[in-house]
Amino acid sequence: MADRSVLDRPVVDRRPPGIRIEGLRKRYGEGETAVDALKHVDMVVAPGEVVGLIGPSGSGKSTLLKCLGAVIEPSGGRMTLGDRLTYDDGWKIRDLRELRRDRIGFVFQAPYLIPFLDATDNVALLPMLAGRPNEEARRRAHEVLAALDVAHRARAMPAQLSGGEQQRVAIARALVNRPPVILADEPTAPLDSERALAVIRILNEMARQYETAVVVVTHDEKIIPTFRRIYQIRDGRTHEEAGEGRSFE
Repeated sequence: MADRSVLDRPVVDRRPPGIRIEGLRKRYGEGETAVDALKHVDMVVAPGEVVGLIGPSGSGKSTLLKCLGAVIEPSGGRMTLGDRLTYDDGWKIRDLRELRRDRIGFVFQAPYLIPFLDATDNVALLPMLAGRPNEEARRRAHEVLAALDVAHRARAMPAQLSGGEQQRVAIARALVNRPPVILADEPTAPLDSERALAVIRILNEMARQYETAVVVVTHDEKIIPTFRRIYQIRDGRTHEEAGEGRSFE
């Protein structure tokens, strides 16, 4: 007979978190003019999870996103992205450009597509820069474009794409190297309610499919109710809150 005490134990997810931040700090300046933009930030985002990051202007959201994206160096604390310790009171990664290219996907308020490349080449460029053969890079690009229902626009130039299609191509570009982390900075700000919810729906679907941890910085009240978990920054410190997790319908 099976040991019920073993069967009844909860299943523990032993995967490393997509994002783990512990006691992260960022100070600008020195002495009496120093400003502590981040005083103590803790955050955990699981693979496949999308969380919201909210807070008033000047609260530290952009600074946190730049630290996570290895754009600026924190002043202290610890960051782990996927299975790699990236910062522990100093960078633990030698090549930060490689980290940003291969381990982090970025989605911005504007798509920032290269105007003289078609949708496929806009997406394939990152794996090409990572050393993938052109054929493999384009195959990956087509796979992600198909997953985002824009494969039929693969040969279209950015100017020929609608705003929603451009944002889908931008999301495909963020996903093509299969990074453990995606950082989205106000990705729905210029969109109406229908398109904004469509973008968040896509991010959730892609997060689950690729087991990517996604952080969405937003002021957009249209999408805040969709998050199951929210981190709010106040005075340089994070406060975790349960979100509504409302459906996208």
